[in-house]
Amino acid sequence: MSVELTERKRQILKVVVEDYIQTAEPVGSKAIAVQMGGSVSSATIRNELADLVDLGYLEQPHTSAGRVPSPKGYRLYVNELMRRQELSLAETEKINRSLQIKMEELDHLLSQAGRAVSAFVNYPAYVAAAGRKEVTARRFDLLAVDERSCIVVMMMGDNRVKSQLLKLQLKVDPEQMPTLVNLLNGHFTGISTEEMNQRLMSVAEQVAPQMFLLLSQTIAYAVDVLEEAGQREIVTAGASQILKLPEFRDAAKAHELMSFLTDGKENLPMPEEGPMKILIGPENVAGALQDTSVVVASYDIGDDMRGLIGVVGPTRMDYATVAARLSGFADGLTRLFGKQELPPKEEPKK
Repeated sequence: MSVELTERKRQILKVVVEDYIQTAEPVGSKAIAVQMGGSVSSATIRNELADLVDLGYLEQPHTSAGRVPSPKGYRLYVNELMRRQELSLAETEKINRSLQIKMEELDHLLSQAGRAVSAFVNYPAYVAAAGRKEVTARRFDLLAVDERSCIVVMMMGDNRVKSQLLKLQLKVDPEQMPTLVNLLNGHFTGISTEEMNQRLMSVAEQVAPQMFLLLSQTIAYAVDVLEEAGQREIVTAGASQILKLPEFRDAAKAHELMSFLTDGKENLPMPEEGPMKILIGPENVAGALQDTSVVVASYDIGDDMRGLIGVVGPTRMDYATVAARLSGFADGLTRLFGKQELPPKEEPKK
């Protein structure tokens, strides 16, 4: 609790923050007096506003007699003055409807969730998923196309399926493919990429030279896919939403943030712990986010995986509403992942 603010100062700060969230215009003493029901005179309110500026909770734009909250003021509001919001039944149903999405590959699913969140809160959103353990191969298949090419299909431990056409350096007899598939499934599943490379050399003498070349190509492809899969998946959505906000009427400022959301998304806040985190203005490390606030909620993917869903908006965002809606989405994603596993893509017919 803050010990330096009287109850009246706290009430005035709350009015300024909530009025500014709604209007994006500096808040004057007359408007505050009306909101407080005439119980405090405008002269007294002006004195209190001056004190709040001196204490660093409010700022006064040079061209206006009104005040706007500072990052310090928003932080006090979020921590102590903001009334926690509960989602209405209609909002809960809307979130649930937006998450009635087909379970597909993880990156597709994250994109759909990101678009749904952005559309619901009217701010840019990002969704991330990160594994706490290394992804391994669960099953391999090789599908002959002709003597000089085949399709390698790999199911990973998290049920994602990847496939690619391989061009072969030497002709391969399709009848030898089942033997190679058995070798792949018997020796190269459930192990790290480092072990896969080591094991490749140990089985060299067990197969003919042309088949070893195919085996080497398959393992090289698998290692690349698995190492990429082990990295954090991040998708952003709704970057253009910032163009609707008065804070970003300046084209250069808007371009900087939109470019960051597109090209610098790996630097978006990724808090490691806690169900909800609110970062206000300078609390964000990235320079492009210094004039924004970020609200991040976590959700559980299962199988030792955790996801994050975040919203990037102006410092005057409606924190209570955004936090409530983001919590609703996080809960919905946890339920969605808990109901069913990501299915594999339909594999090509032999």
